[in-house]
Amino acid sequence: MDRISLTHESHLSKKAAEKKHLLQSDPKSRRDIDDFYPDMQRIESDIHDQVMKHLDCDFSVYTSADVERALSKPSLTIEDLKALLSPAAEGYTEQMANLAREKTSRYFGNSVYIFTPLYIANHCNNYCVYCGFNRYSPVKRMKLTIEQIEHEMQVISKSGMEEILILTGEDQDRSPVDYICKACTLAKKYFRTVAVEVYPMNVSDYRRLHECGVDYVTVFQETYDKEKYEKYHLSGRKRIWRYRFDAQERALMAGMTGVSFSALFGLSDHRYDALATALHAYFLQRKYPHAEISLSCPRIRPSIDSGYTVENAISESELCRILCAYRIFLPFAGITVSSRESEKFRNGIVKICASKVSAGVSTGIGDHESKYESNVSTDTEQFEINDGRSLEKMKNDMTECGLQPVLNDHIYISTEDKNEA
Repeated sequence: MDRISLTHESHLSKKAAEKKHLLQSDPKSRRDIDDFYPDMQRIESDIHDQVMKHLDCDFSVYTSADVERALSKPSLTIEDLKALLSPAAEGYTEQMANLAREKTSRYFGNSVYIFTPLYIANHCNNYCVYCGFNRYSPVKRMKLTIEQIEHEMQVISKSGMEEILILTGEDQDRSPVDYICKACTLAKKYFRTVAVEVYPMNVSDYRRLHECGVDYVTVFQETYDKEKYEKYHLSGRKRIWRYRFDAQERALMAGMTGVSFSALFGLSDHRYDALATALHAYFLQRKYPHAEISLSCPRIRPSIDSGYTVENAISESELCRILCAYRIFLPFAGITVSSRESEKFRNGIVKICASKVSAGVSTGIGDHESKYESNVSTDTEQFEINDGRSLEKMKNDMTECGLQPVLNDHIYISTEDKNEA
């Protein structure tokens, strides 16, 4: 065995030993999930308390009459939303879908927006037991150089894509803000819309990203169940619950155009997490009425050696009802359905309530060229995707569904144009 292989093997052995020690350690010795790191910004906000006070909910108390009443209203209260997420709504999938379809048509017409993600680094300091990027995972670690990032963007841009989502693992040392800013500045050369899904930041750092061309920030809370959150996030900065919860608000305070919310369905009770996600978006929208609000709906997918067994799996029909409830409660919000879901499900859900899908997806680092040209991926993926359609195939399929695929609908006005106006 050569020296490189021995070094890699020794590294994995050390990581395994660290992981074993952490799992065997006293849970009380771990950092409290509300204990901010010294450099983490605290903001004055009541959004957290507004959301949490509505989550003490017994979904079993809602009846068919409650569901029917909610479906008869032009707009929903929070109690109506709870009814649509309750077991009583299981017999009303068709009615919910019909109403959701009407509201989607009213606010989005027949448009469906398309984007692609670009993972530029997968180093991570967190130990999230379900994630293929966690610090103890044997996944091959990579970080693209600026030259490699530009090459990936050129490859993606040639496909016709105009919106990109830039992602990293959560490691501020190996993927510092400066590095992400350079990537975003490059992205504006090739794409009309740039969004990021990176580690949560303070307002000043989000402002720097915005100045580099970023308009949208996605942060997944993963689960809003604080007990499960503490159980699944054992170490790293991601363990700090409230700092992550406030990330979208800090992004809006920095001038971002829009923010996206999500729970990762499968970590806790899906009704609880769906309710919390919708309320998080709802209350923040009321506080920042100018913001563009979007919801995602990922279900947990297999990842490399995470060792996590899904305890709260949900079916496609359950996911469909959640998305319909989102649309009926927040008719103006964007709803994104990722490549975690099957081609068949995504083709169906865009006809009902989803307004955005990804295409040409790779969750590996720097393998868009190999994926596009040879359909071969690397061993750097965060999780397995379920729908690998290219942009061209996605556009054709959406058109055949009677939908209008949209790559970008933003009009950017330069300073000179504003002055002339």
